[in-house]
Amino acid sequence: MTAEELWKKSGLEGKYEAWAFGGAPDKLAKLVLKGIKTATCSAYELYQVENEPIPQVGDYSVILDSKDNAVCIIQTTKIYIAPYSSCSKEHAYKEGEGDRSLQYWKDVHKEFFTDEMKSINKSFDENMLLIYEEFVVVYK
Repeated sequence: MTAEELWKKSGLEGKYEAWAFGGAPDKLAKLVLKGIKTATCSAYELYQVENEPIPQVGDYSVILDSKDNAVCIIQTTKIYIAPYSSCSKEHAYKEGEGDRSLQYWKDVHKEFFTDEMKSINKSFDENMLLIYEEFVVVYK
């Protein structure tokens, strides 16, 4: 099912973005469906470079798998911008990956953001700003 089809089926109104999680979109989408993954983060600088608005509380997103199939719809409940180095144990746990520890989060995200920053000819830095986001599933 496409993002548009799922959006229409949901009966929700307003605007939405459709996107897949980076790194392991299928695995992460499944964690969202199971209620394990309730948070994510992204590099603030990428939004600046691409001149895109940052996510806002109340935003809807259709989560896609690796084949662009719509999996579910989430709504953003919390946004904050802070350095990579200040990620909390609570946020790492809410991201739902691996053993849900802060150390696991740091290891996986350092590798992920190193690759992301290379795409804009920048280097990973532990002080780089991230957009931390929390969400709830509003439609499966």
